[in-house]
Amino acid sequence: MPVYHTEAASGRWYALSLAEQMGHIGSEVSRAVRRAGKNEPLYERAMDRAFELLDLTISDPRWRFRLKEIVRVREILADARLGGEAYGSRLSDLDRYFFYFALAAKINC
Repeated sequence: MPVYHTEAASGRWYALSLAEQMGHIGSEVSRAVRRAGKNEPLYERAMDRAFELLDLTISDPRWRFRLKEIVRVREILADARLGGEAYGSRLSDLDRYFFYFALAAKINC
């Protein structure tokens, strides 16, 4: 799988707060929501980018005390991508979940 966020992967990601990281992930989820059912290649790339950023967040040692929650979000995102059969997950619900992180990051800037 290609690396989409090369600058983030090279270390910049780890300078962001958790709210900022989750907000950026939410941006990709939001892009996926807008492309779902309309443009499959763009939808898939947005989902790939969301997972890439989520994996970077999971690897951030600062959030080890929040790891269970972050890994669960990844699991729910994967379920939504696969149709929501296991948990009834929907991208629109995740879009709303991530929105509040982006809002918190904006307020704290």
